[in-house]
Amino acid sequence: MMDLTAVITGGNKGIGADLAECLLERGYKVVSVARNPSENPRVHNVLCDLLDPSETARAAARIAAEHDVTHIVHNAGLIWPNLIEEARPEDLAGLTQLHLAAPLTLTQAVLPAMKARRFGRVLFNGSRAAMGVPTRTAYSATKAGIIGMARTWALELAGHGITVNVVAPGPIRTDNFWSIIPRDSDREAALAARIPVGRLGEVRDVTNAFLYFCDPQNGFVTGQTLYVCGGASVGSIQL
Repeated sequence: MMDLTAVITGGNKGIGADLAECLLERGYKVVSVARNPSENPRVHNVLCDLLDPSETARAAARIAAEHDVTHIVHNAGLIWPNLIEEARPEDLAGLTQLHLAAPLTLTQAVLPAMKARRFGRVLFNGSRAAMGVPTRTAYSATKAGIIGMARTWALELAGHGITVNVVAPGPIRTDNFWSIIPRDSDREAALAARIPVGRLGEVRDVTNAFLYFCDPQNGFVTGQTLYVCGGASVGSIQL
């Protein structure tokens, strides 16, 4: 049986931490790449600010040297909301580094070993916001970019046994969500009521989608974006 090692960016909290726990239960080794360490003693920590290209490159080289990586899960993300009048080019540059350049650097570092093994799973945490949400100029643009990049990688890597897929959550009850919408507020309740399934998403809803794509047996699905959004991607709602 193949030994499985998953690198999860932002594996220290929220969706990343929950996915790390689930993969550990399935026998994976898990490496978290984040600014702060995971509280789970079974997780290997590589401390890194993924907004910094040099730090990211050093972390990628260390991971490739120390771990036989089979899975890359780029989960880390930031929102930085503002209306178009306040949007700045620096926001686009920063979130491009975090959402696109950082996973490129990490994946490039472990790709030779994945190709030699003829197996790999590359996963992204995208967003329903790729379809457009007010106040998300930089966030929506870079999350949409993830989809295009993943589809390109899927075509390039399919012949090497490596799949590339995106899980795109809608409104999920995490710290990122509550940084925009106050916890237990009327606004939160109103948003939940507008979701077709009648509730907000939970962390485990997203984790379950990642687990499907992580599974070594699911090698015939690649280049796909799975919206985990309670139906919010089907119609138009104001998030």
